[in-house]
Amino acid sequence: MEVMPKWADVVLIPLFSLLIAFALSALVIIGIGEDPIAAVKMMVSGAVGSTYGWGYTLYYATNFIFTGLAVAVAFHARMFNIGGEGQAALGGLGVALVCLSVDWPHWAIALPVAVAGAAVFGALWAALPAYLQAKRGSHIVITTIMFNFIGAALLNYLLVNVMRPAGSMDPATGKFPPGTFLPTLHDILATIGIPFSKAAPANVSFLIAVAACVLVWLLIWRTRLGYAIRAYGHSESAAVYAGISPTRIIMIAMLISGALAGMMAINNVMGEAERLVLNSVEGAGFIGIAVALMGRSHPFGVFLAAILFGFLYQGGAELALFTDIPRELIVVIQALVILFTGALDNMVRMPLEKLFLALRKRDA
Repeated sequence: MEVMPKWADVVLIPLFSLLIAFALSALVIIGIGEDPIAAVKMMVSGAVGSTYGWGYTLYYATNFIFTGLAVAVAFHARMFNIGGEGQAALGGLGVALVCLSVDWPHWAIALPVAVAGAAVFGALWAALPAYLQAKRGSHIVITTIMFNFIGAALLNYLLVNVMRPAGSMDPATGKFPPGTFLPTLHDILATIGIPFSKAAPANVSFLIAVAACVLVWLLIWRTRLGYAIRAYGHSESAAVYAGISPTRIIMIAMLISGALAGMMAINNVMGEAERLVLNSVEGAGFIGIAVALMGRSHPFGVFLAAILFGFLYQGGAELALFTDIPRELIVVIQALVILFTGALDNMVRMPLEKLFLALRKRDA
């Protein structure tokens, strides 16, 4: 019997972890001589107080949904995929090759092919670490970290020496053809009469990310493959006894994880920059780890956690722009959230478990 009900594990622990992180962040803000209440108001106003703010919040959240789902799928197979940064970067290469190879007549035709290109390149970049884990016992954490650096070096070489337009000094590809430009949320919502900021970069990729959440939920909890992945993650020996192949599960889970990370490029490469630039991922692969931890590796939890980190990114940018609070402080707040939802999870969990255990004994 579980000591604590499922809803408490999913809701109360992340909530209390957030409150502790924000309380400590408030003390830091006070320590530098600023008003924490005014800072919170500024963050809320800048991130969700207008359609412009919502547009950026959802843009960042879209990146984090994809990388968070990537980490979550690997988590269910008892693997820690820290290679989302490299897989998303190589997904961008797949998107760029698709978009630049053909003069696409319409985005609706280019988008499915670009999604496939991003997923394939991301999955391929995750395949070798997966193979080394399955066949050689190489730890997935070490190999995926190494592949982040290898991917960055490869992309740097390609952008500087191969894909950079003649005469350009910028390590980036040329602009994608107009037929690949994705509709923004402004364009989508305008069709049903809802006003939305035209300047915000949020685009149709957000809807793809939401669909990915649903598909991952169906995969993990409504298919035989998902059951096998979870069974292997809970107990390798029991899974082997039941006839589940560890090699097959490791390879499939990591391929799916890499594909999801690679699909992030639809948002930032195809949807926002409309070309492939160096360092386009900007740390979203690592933020996906925190998103998966906070979301308890459940797609709905990942969605909510991604919105929260999108709020922190956009709200933090507003703070840095309009107050004397340094941008680095937002990194501190994010670090505190990650610390309490990940490394110090038991600091919140254990008191709550004791509380629920005491309540259960009292009722008995």
